Amino acid sequence: MDARPEHPVQAASIAAWDKETDVAVLGFGIAGACAALEAARAGAAVTIFEAAGGSGGASALSGGEIYVGGSGGTDIQNQNGFTDTTEDFATYLAMAGGQDPDMAKIALYASEAVNHFNWLRAQGVPYKGSFLPGKIIEPEGDDTLIWSGSEEAWPFVTKAKPAPRGHTVQSVGWGGGRKIIDILEARAREAGVQVETSARGRALVVENGAVAGVIIRQNGKELAVHARRGVLLATGGFCMNTEMIRQHAPEALRCSSPLGTIDDGSGILMGQAVGGRAIHMNEFFVTCPWYPPESLVKGIFINQAGQRFINEDCYHGRVMRTALEQQGDRVFLLCDNAIFARPLELAGAELAAVGESWGEVESELGFCSGTLSRAIAQYNEHAARGEDPVWHKAAKWLQPLAEPPFAALAFIPSQSYFSYFTLGGLETLPTGEVLALSGEPIAGLYAAGRAACGLPRWGKGYSSGLSLADSSFFGRLAGKAAAKAPKMA
Repeated sequence: MDARPEHPVQAASIAAWDKETDVAVLGFGIAGACAALEAARAGAAVTIFEAAGGSGGASALSGGEIYVGGSGGTDIQNQNGFTDTTEDFATYLAMAGGQDPDMAKIALYASEAVNHFNWLRAQGVPYKGSFLPGKIIEPEGDDTLIWSGSEEAWPFVTKAKPAPRGHTVQSVGWGGGRKIIDILEARAREAGVQVETSARGRALVVENGAVAGVIIRQNGKELAVHARRGVLLATGGFCMNTEMIRQHAPEALRCSSPLGTIDDGSGILMGQAVGGRAIHMNEFFVTCPWYPPESLVKGIFINQAGQRFINEDCYHGRVMRTALEQQGDRVFLLCDNAIFARPLELAGAELAAVGESWGEVESELGFCSGTLSRAIAQYNEHAARGEDPVWHKAAKWLQPLAEPPFAALAFIPSQSYFSYFTLGGLETLPTGEVLALSGEPIAGLYAAGRAACGLPRWGKGYSSGLSLADSSFFGRLAGKAAAKAPKMA
């Protein structure tokens, strides 16, 4: 059998099933783990098929942040002096969703996020409870609460009262996602979930318009798996599939570092092959850790035309996603001696110019005479008054760039550490049911995580923790829905 994701297999062509289960989950990241756990607890026989040698996926590469708020705030938000109404939380999520937010998912998650957070803790995911103020990417210690998005920045702050919503697992150093996955894997195995590794989904099996199973390749053999209640795709996005990136999100090809493990888009392709609708396939998250130190936020970014293009106090990913849209192959962060510091070595920033005047920096960068000098003069004039009428950077981050020497740091997407992953995927109901082009659910097919298009669907609206939040919460709902689906013969 030559099964391929782009071509479903007809059940009538299968002489005998090699394996039977109620729910087949493809992918063992956080979406697959939560889906499998809830399906098993609902009484279904569940098998996870993971293409790699063990659990994790892109979730295990993450910082372990869950984006949570609403309902007055989590107890951790409250004990650190923050309240967070469901309305403010939902408003922020809707703005972060860009031009086409999924309002049904937003309303449900905004009202249930605190309960979901407490569910994660009940599984054993630990949180220290401390608040770490300032502009950071991930805690270097084991602190919990951080500002992980653009909550305090324009334009978001004009519509929703800000609150820190990034809740990071208690784990020293960056990369706490692995700890969360290990805990959820243990709970899933305790619940009776069968785990098959080095087992790649190759194609969906259809019967009478419904998904009845999946072809799995394991140990050099293709196995026909009958999923009596459905197949749940939790295979991640497609950042590792160059052809899909070229087709849907070619701008990402400028970036140096896809952020994933397998993430080849196979789940999305399988869903499309049976009529599933994929949306926002052009959208992707990208960032380069240009801060810390947070003093750099008081600098200004310009493009190669000498134009400022963003309020620098917003989320680092929003800055870099906007930077990617600028003309030329690089952007510059302008600093004076009062705020200058080297970004993290990981960022791969280049010290492009240094001078005793902005005119010298301008000349060294090759700008037309007066271009940069005029832009700096205008910015300094407004910053001295605590104003930013063009881009609305908050007053606490405004400071004239007037103390020599002056410097320009270059960030180059193809050379600096511009990491990215995709946000587009199969369109689903909040229950994870995959929608066909007609808008109707495809019987027996579910998706969650980055194989689906969920809450994070606009690169400029992303906040750290949104993917783990979306994947775990809607993975749970998809698992429950699949477990309750009627059995197919």
